[in-house]
Amino acid sequence: MTGFLPLLALRIRRDATQLTLWIVGTAALAGLSYVGVTGSYGTEQDRAALLAAAVANPVILLFRGLPSGAGEGAFLGFLILPFLAMLAAFMSSFLAVRHTRTEEEQGRAELVGATAAGRIAPLAATVAHAVLANLALAVLCTLALLATGLGMRGAITSGLATAAAGVAFFALTLLAAQLVRTSRSANAAGVWMIVVTFVLSGMGNAAGTPSTDATRIESGWLAWVSPFGWIENTRPYASDDLAPLALCIGVLVLGLGAAFALQAGRDVGGSLLPERRGRARASVALGSGLGLAWRLSRGAVLGWAVGGLLTGVLATRLSAVLDQVSTEIPSVAQLTEALARGGSLEQAAVVIFFTMLGVLASCCAVQAVCRARQEEVHGTAEPVLSAAVGRVRWLEAYLVVAALGMVATVAAGMVGALAGIASLPEPDWSLTETVVVTAGGQVLAAGVFLAVTAVVFVLVPRVTVPVGWALVVVGMLLGLFGPLFGFPEWLVDVSPIAVAPTVAGDSVELRGAVWLGVAVVAGVGGALVLMRRRELAPAD
Repeated sequence: MTGFLPLLALRIRRDATQLTLWIVGTAALAGLSYVGVTGSYGTEQDRAALLAAAVANPVILLFRGLPSGAGEGAFLGFLILPFLAMLAAFMSSFLAVRHTRTEEEQGRAELVGATAAGRIAPLAATVAHAVLANLALAVLCTLALLATGLGMRGAITSGLATAAAGVAFFALTLLAAQLVRTSRSANAAGVWMIVVTFVLSGMGNAAGTPSTDATRIESGWLAWVSPFGWIENTRPYASDDLAPLALCIGVLVLGLGAAFALQAGRDVGGSLLPERRGRARASVALGSGLGLAWRLSRGAVLGWAVGGLLTGVLATRLSAVLDQVSTEIPSVAQLTEALARGGSLEQAAVVIFFTMLGVLASCCAVQAVCRARQEEVHGTAEPVLSAAVGRVRWLEAYLVVAALGMVATVAAGMVGALAGIASLPEPDWSLTETVVVTAGGQVLAAGVFLAVTAVVFVLVPRVTVPVGWALVVVGMLLGLFGPLFGFPEWLVDVSPIAVAPTVAGDSVELRGAVWLGVAVVAGVGGALVLMRRRELAPAD
């Protein structure tokens, strides 16, 4: 196949930094999770009690894996395997779009297709690139788990299951990139497939049949329609059954067959599904830079707000469950108190979930800034700037939309939390202060990610997307998982979401509020000032 090896080498070189971050970060999460599990759930009695609580409260199973026993390895799989698979899925999904639909949008696919390489070699190189990336992920995850002292067979099963989820979602997103016309739609399709199938797997586990000792569940049928359900049913460190991974391989084969067939039969830049027709006349709102930025980002903002609403509901609805579990397992109480820095267990539940809410708000803000970069790369920013819109006003519009998006996400979380309190048999309205203060703190934390990403966009535009998302991932790992992994307090406090204002007992702790506010003002102001002298940087 002419040009296959040079095209593969080009993809590996272009993605070297991004894939290294994804793969090493996922493997590190696997290894560090063992430290957290042994530190927080050191005895089999503790692990069995938590599994019994999860079986008795199916909502927990929506966000965890499949209970397969109270052994260290099996319990680790219950806690972390779905998230390892999710990271592999996102890595592979973005890779599929980046080297197919995005290449067509930017005109590079047409140039390559006009050479002796043709149209099939680039797609074949992309497939090989994704398979190699997931094999590397499988090897590093396996080595990370082996380094903890856990058994080899369970480590290999975990690594292969993580990689299998990655290649399955790669094939599904690759097919979606053939069906839709834009990279934005293809990425959205990939993300929604990951989210929906994750929830389906959790619902299937929640509807499953528990064992007599309540430490193991046989999945319901709904879990078997999801790649997450397939990889969880490998049950690492329990039965170590690799047979369900054949379903992931089947999806890979079928997805690739359909993608190659569609690639060979369609025009470059074309798609099987037509785009929705636009309006004959633009709305009045599109007459301003702010209106255009909002029109381009409103769908994403709505999606993050829905996620915030669900997170808020869980924050208060699960407080009673957390109180019950903590009564039975002292280590859980110690962990939640560490995350909340004091206060009641109900307050701890709100703080934990609102920390997650802060991550969602940060994602919303970063995505809005990255949208400005995408407009610049695609060449659609230049016509806007050629009109009566200056560079500073143009960037300012995206920063305003980012700020509105993160506020909307947190506000939706507050509404969900208050609705959750109202739905309890005995509403505890004293949590309202915790909800309001913690929500305000997380807005400040998300604002820091917004400001830093804006500065990166102005100074080093070509790394805006990878750096912006990497900062959010690091902030999440330190702020949300740092106490679980036993990181020193100074390292946890590096994350803005970990030092945001909160409530402990009857007092409000401002913590890093002043510094967060200064960082937001300085970062946003600096980005706007520097934008005055910055030229367009359309090349990727």
